[in-house]
Amino acid sequence: MPISRLSRRNLLLLAGASALPLAGCTAADKPSWPPVPSFSPPPSSRTGGKVMLGAYVALKGVPAADGLALRRRQLGRDLRIVHRYYSWTDELPTRLSYLPPKSTLMLSWRGPKLTDITSGTADKLITAAARRLAAGRRPVLLRWAWDMNRDFYRWAGAANGRSPDQYVAAWKRLHELFGKAGADNVSWVWSPNWNTHPEEPWNNRDGYYPGDDVVDWVGVSGYSQGETPEQMFDPVYQTYAARKPIMLTEVAVADRGGSSKPDWIRGLAGWVRSRPAVGAVVWFDTDTHPGSTEKWRIDSDPASLAAYRAMAADPVFGA
Repeated sequence: MPISRLSRRNLLLLAGASALPLAGCTAADKPSWPPVPSFSPPPSSRTGGKVMLGAYVALKGVPAADGLALRRRQLGRDLRIVHRYYSWTDELPTRLSYLPPKSTLMLSWRGPKLTDITSGTADKLITAAARRLAAGRRPVLLRWAWDMNRDFYRWAGAANGRSPDQYVAAWKRLHELFGKAGADNVSWVWSPNWNTHPEEPWNNRDGYYPGDDVVDWVGVSGYSQGETPEQMFDPVYQTYAARKPIMLTEVAVADRGGSSKPDWIRGLAGWVRSRPAVGAVVWFDTDTHPGSTEKWRIDSDPASLAAYRAMAADPVFGA
């Protein structure tokens, strides 16, 4: 697989980085950084590597550290990826006090109106964020401006001239500024939604792809309302698996009664086993999502938790 210089550097960092002091943090927010995951898979094989199982854990009335501790008890292991969300003007963290010792942080960073980036107006903000992450000196997964092929967000094509062009230009400028700031510990996760809306020619998912040289992971997010993993994720897999490792960046299934949810989780595990370019699965493990009453969390019922525990224990999902 052709991989960029950035990807090769990240693979080295992922494989062998040792714990180093991090700048810009207070004593109160000072965990030890972990040995970071050793896996970024080739497209045709998982030789020497496992699928990283992660999650966004946000449980009603439960602090983040306690939510992660609950999942550790339930699964018998820590998450390999801890996923958190940040607004465009937030100060991106170099560390989190509750990050488990063997976990890596994935930051989903919301975007602005794209002209703020393409015009250069946001250069100072972007450079400051890049320098802060670079000072952390540890690999971090950066998922910027996801679901750009939907009409939810101000960075989506629908809100920016009904075209992918500004999104691609903004991504490349962001990537360039991070490079100039020395943030080569950042791995770039491009993450469309599995379901494009509006379904019009200008909004084609692949038109938003910024290019192999500025993307390290190809992600896809999707919440099943009855669709199978094959229906949701195979189009992205078939398009990009020969070129990039694939990550399910937000995935969950609605509970439709009976055994529907545990059955779907078992189906997802089988889908991952049979697709060797999948290098990470990140569950949307929450009951606090605004406007949603769906039971996305893994322990919405005992059978679903049992199915998820079985997936976590599968040798493909290395601890």
